[in-house]
Amino acid sequence: MKLRNLVLVLGDQLDPQSAAFDDFNDATDAILMVEVREEAAYVRQHKMRLAFFFAAMRHFRNTQQNAGRRVIYSELDDPDNRGSFAQEIRRHIAALKPRHIKVLAPGDWRVKTVLRALRPAVEFCEDRHFLCSIAEFEAFANTHPRPVMETFYRMMRRRLGILVDAAGKPSGGAWNFDADNRQAFGRNGPPLHTPMKRFEPDAVTRNVIAMVAREFPGHPGRLENFDLPVTGSEAETALADFVQHRLADFGRYQDAMHGGEAFLFHSHLAGLLNLHLLSPQRVIDRVLENPGNAPLNAVEGFIRQIIGWREFIRGIYWQRMPEYAGLNSLDAGLPVPAFYWTGETDMRCLQDAIRHTIDHAYAHHIERLMVLGLFCLLLGVAPYAVHLWHMSMFWDAVDWVSLPNTLGMSQYGDGGITATKPYAASGNYIDRMSNHCRQCRYDPHQSLGETACPFTTLYWDFLARHQQRFATNARMRQQYVNLRRKEAGELQRIRLAAASLKARMTPSA
Repeated sequence: MKLRNLVLVLGDQLDPQSAAFDDFNDATDAILMVEVREEAAYVRQHKMRLAFFFAAMRHFRNTQQNAGRRVIYSELDDPDNRGSFAQEIRRHIAALKPRHIKVLAPGDWRVKTVLRALRPAVEFCEDRHFLCSIAEFEAFANTHPRPVMETFYRMMRRRLGILVDAAGKPSGGAWNFDADNRQAFGRNGPPLHTPMKRFEPDAVTRNVIAMVAREFPGHPGRLENFDLPVTGSEAETALADFVQHRLADFGRYQDAMHGGEAFLFHSHLAGLLNLHLLSPQRVIDRVLENPGNAPLNAVEGFIRQIIGWREFIRGIYWQRMPEYAGLNSLDAGLPVPAFYWTGETDMRCLQDAIRHTIDHAYAHHIERLMVLGLFCLLLGVAPYAVHLWHMSMFWDAVDWVSLPNTLGMSQYGDGGITATKPYAASGNYIDRMSNHCRQCRYDPHQSLGETACPFTTLYWDFLARHQQRFATNARMRQQYVNLRRKEAGELQRIRLAAASLKARMTPSA
């Protein structure tokens, strides 16, 4: 029987209920999934990220085959695999000769461009995984020419009926509880908590781990710690573990850091959402069930990440691409420092966060924004280079998530589309929110001298070199009041010290 529909399933579309399967017929249709070296190496990705994607894809294949569906699957080391995404798909189209090709709308502009060039033409199905469609976001943006996440978040809460009363007023009398969600651990460190659930690799995943180690020996990171959930059922277990054991303290400690603690009270669910192993609606439902009796500030704070920030940045990505990727409003041009790949630095906060990425392909959001991202911002690293590093090093990174978060929010490369001010801070912020500075040779209060904290030196330099742009920003007024208190001679010495730091840390620039 001639093949009617060939349903192409991408590595981040592992949802058996997706719109691409709406009229799937086991007798006349088939699924195509491909692992290709091109997708694994277009950036030098962390070994754990590769293992996660390939293991999740192979488990999805097995599940679909067990359900009676025909799956054509190209493994990376198959001798007939052509190594290119477009060429491997064309090889199978030529062999199968389907009447139609269907695929869920990709989350990556680059991938969508490749698929648009295929013949016969691909039918793109709307991705119901998300709670706000691209068209709905466009309508929002048309009525809010400078869209702000908080405005979008409130609209979504009302539309979905989440944490609001019948009149659309917010539960607890406030739309967010950020003021309650900025606590540090103090000298006693984090309170006792249940360790995050680990998932022992099965035979399928062990084969993938061996393949990644063999095929990508020069890629960053380690595989010894691989314990990620890679199936829908494991994703459900991970969600239940977070809601029961860590959600209650997520809110107040979401911005806190502690040496040697990679996970703390964070959910570790982003990668499962990004590959569609979990749906945002399912996550919200479980959080609202609240079996661990989490307080409102924790519940609201986490839901804001799901229906506010996650949906907002996806909307920005598809509204602004492809031009968005080239934005660089601060004219930053330095490369990512070499120690970002190795962790070989004597700055304790950076050393700790980078080693988390090497060991686990993970760092929690405040490490990404206010340690790793902050240092690149202050140093003047090219924003797209920060995005590529992020794509390389984190198991949960996908393009539509990473690009607005790194280029936009973290590096202010988009000039204020995603954030109303740059997230610029001195070493004092890290000192306040962590125990790193107590164990570091650098003093966060000093900007000059042998023990001066590089964050603090570069912070004053950043404010000075961008004074014309940001001095009138209402949210940065106090920062510039403090800058003006610096004597001209001291500021000049700080700027010379900053130039020396840049030359030392990015010698190839």
